[in-house]
Amino acid sequence: MTATLTQTLSIHVFGKAGCQKCQVLKGRIDSLLKKPEWHGFSMAYHDIETEDGMVAFCKLECLNPQRIPGFVIMQTDENGDSQPVLNPNPGAPDDVTKQSKLFQYLGLQTDYSPAGKGLITPKMIQAILYEAREVCDL
Repeated sequence: MTATLTQTLSIHVFGKAGCQKCQVLKGRIDSLLKKPEWHGFSMAYHDIETEDGMVAFCKLECLNPQRIPGFVIMQTDENGDSQPVLNPNPGAPDDVTKQSKLFQYLGLQTDYSPAGKGLITPKMIQAILYEAREVCDL
């Protein structure tokens, strides 16, 4: 699907209250979105310990609840309908995002293994944003 000027991309972050890593991820995304390079992206936060947050989380059917925080890129059209941006290369190795990259949609979830160290870095976030921009032709 090619994006038009009336379509927007948003980063839907999933976390929970009291989670330090969730706050760090929100802060990193917020800092990135203040840069002119990322004009056209916005962020929405979903607390999975609330009913609305859990419903949004479950509708995606792709995030592992044991790998919170995480995020998915969503595309909203001129009618206000949102849908996740599909990963154009599901399962392809990625040197930047490694095991944190989601399979079905463009997004990341926290890799708590010794290799992932429980971090979603700004470089990892930017890699997904660049890919979303390319996939959506922005």
